[in-house]
Amino acid sequence: MLTILGFVMIATFLVLIMMKKMSPIAALVLIPALFCVFVGKGANLGDYVIEGVGTLAPTAAMLMFAIVYFGVMIDVGLFDPIVRGILRFCKADPLRVVVGTAVLAAIVSLDGDGSTTFMITVSAMYPLYKRLKMSLVVMTGVAAMANGVMNTLPWGGPTARAATALKVDAGDVFVPMIPALGVGLLFVFVLSYVLGRRERKRLGVLTLDEVLEPETETVLVKAGGGDSEGRAASGSAGSGADVPQQDEDDEGFQGLDPNRATLRPKLYWFNAALTVTLLTAMIMEWLPIPVLFLLGAALALTVNYPKMTDQRARIAAHAENVLNVAGMVFAAAVFTGVLTGTGMVKHMADWLVGAIPEGMGPHMALVTGVLSIPLTYFMSNDGFYFGVLPVLAEAGAAHGVSSLEIARASLTGQVLHMSSPLVPAVYVLVGMAKVEFGDHTRFVVKWAALTSLIVLGSGILFGII
Repeated sequence: MLTILGFVMIATFLVLIMMKKMSPIAALVLIPALFCVFVGKGANLGDYVIEGVGTLAPTAAMLMFAIVYFGVMIDVGLFDPIVRGILRFCKADPLRVVVGTAVLAAIVSLDGDGSTTFMITVSAMYPLYKRLKMSLVVMTGVAAMANGVMNTLPWGGPTARAATALKVDAGDVFVPMIPALGVGLLFVFVLSYVLGRRERKRLGVLTLDEVLEPETETVLVKAGGGDSEGRAASGSAGSGADVPQQDEDDEGFQGLDPNRATLRPKLYWFNAALTVTLLTAMIMEWLPIPVLFLLGAALALTVNYPKMTDQRARIAAHAENVLNVAGMVFAAAVFTGVLTGTGMVKHMADWLVGAIPEGMGPHMALVTGVLSIPLTYFMSNDGFYFGVLPVLAEAGAAHGVSSLEIARASLTGQVLHMSSPLVPAVYVLVGMAKVEFGDHTRFVVKWAALTSLIVLGSGILFGII
């Protein structure tokens, strides 16, 4: 019964948010609370929620202060050269913009933290997407998939969990997987090219000067032709009429405004050094990440805005993002707390493992890879790697399948995992990009699942899995 209720609860949540019948925060709280009562454990709901909140509280604190920190860095102009550099490379071509998003997200993912990757990527790319009137779900989808592939780095989390759970060396798990992961990342780049061509066909290509001057009327150069016709940048590609200038959301384009009052050009190198030091400290694990961002945010505010009124103004400016993301994380704590506390996760995992036919024993690596795609989407990495993976490894060992193969196969689901409603970083991504979580889910699930299957297939083809 718990198995059925667990799957029904997850399905209900996904359907409601994708159909926009409920907001993600409300769905994350009310649906598990209702199912907790159905299970007959309503009296324990408080304990489950408190335990879930306690588990995710450090993550929520990290995200809150990370948003403030990177928000301040955007305000002071740290990322302006990056935005302008990418814009000049992209030449205001939607195809190049989408490919640039994938490349940027992949590079920034080297720090091993999804939240940081999404903050920097969205900060740099959001103004371009808004000014060019490109689809924001393309940005969030491409960024999430690129980060999902790179999330398998040994310091990213999943590889270390798999190695720890199966008592093998993380290097032995990761290094042989590099060719398969490389194919997966290449597919993300190819997909971004295809999506970019679709955006180019829909919107056309603007010149660089036109994009850098958002207040003036622009000339839209059709990608296929080369003819131009007078049109406002905010106009629809399918409309021949002039349209007034930017809408209110184009405030996000202020990242390229060279005259905004929050700029601190004299402190540019201080801010750059502070950010590099912060990211280095994260990778080297000098302090817990929440503590690092707390200290970084406090120092950034104090040095860049010595006056208390300016500090309060900067905090207020980013309060909406902070509240949205922190609210999502704590709401997700209700969802995960109920799933774990009631035993639904364990029963779901046991049922899936038990459903594997006996004849599939010699192919347990393939089975593990296939199961990792839905399981890491519907449950946390900790739950999968420490709860399910050892059982799969034992079943494989009985048929001569090594733990290393099982561990490598378990990484293939990470591309889809990064868009799971149980991953706090995804709320940073959709929150900063002003994209509905349901819209992001509808767009990315099919492509992310396909990318995961390509990584798995490549691993089998290369003899890695």
